[in-house]
Amino acid sequence: MAFTTGPGGSGTPGGSTTPGPSGTPGGAEESTRADRRRGMQAERIRRPRMLDLTAEPVTPRRATAEAEVALSQETLSAIVDGTNPKGDVLSVAELAGVMGGKRTSELIPLCHPIPLTDLLVRATPDRAAGVIRIQSEAATTGPADVDMEALTAVAIAALTVYDMIKEMEPGAVVRSARVTSRSGGEAEWRRPMEPSDATRPPRGARIAGRIVNPAVRTGPPGRPTGHR
Repeated sequence: MAFTTGPGGSGTPGGSTTPGPSGTPGGAEESTRADRRRGMQAERIRRPRMLDLTAEPVTPRRATAEAEVALSQETLSAIVDGTNPKGDVLSVAELAGVMGGKRTSELIPLCHPIPLTDLLVRATPDRAAGVIRIQSEAATTGPADVDMEALTAVAIAALTVYDMIKEMEPGAVVRSARVTSRSGGEAEWRRPMEPSDATRPPRGARIAGRIVNPAVRTGPPGRPTGHR
């Protein structure tokens, strides 16, 4: 039997080794390349990464957030009267909130480190609602919003309230941690007022020796915008 050499290969009976469909040496190579490309694409989709803020404008930015800790009237009285075994619940919670807000980028993996220019945390007893209301306001001048810093601050403050009173009331509930407003950057956004807000004390009302100064939360509904 005679062996001939075709264009693209030699040593095969009357043929060549040009790439063929899947299952032949050439087809297997093409299939491997396609699988590799798909794998790289999937890897790019799945890989966690920080957003690139290089082109974002450096502008003043501000955000507010709030959270609640639901408590019994007995526990609220102990907090207000200063008879809680661990001491001043409200002051410790406010300080913890400030400390936590400043370390947001260390706690949330893909948050950018932000040089805060202001961070205020308030913890206020509300006997009528049976809660400690926690509110924060964060500010910076930079390319990234500060909603995560405001939200982290109220979350840490709320957890601190729980830690301070857990011996008295282990069933206390931390709830409703949420951003209430954001300004600066591309657009402003405020959370619409909710029906439960109508039961809250008016702005400037005095409760348990403290001035209640809730964050303004009225405004048209909108979709949050931001860079993080």
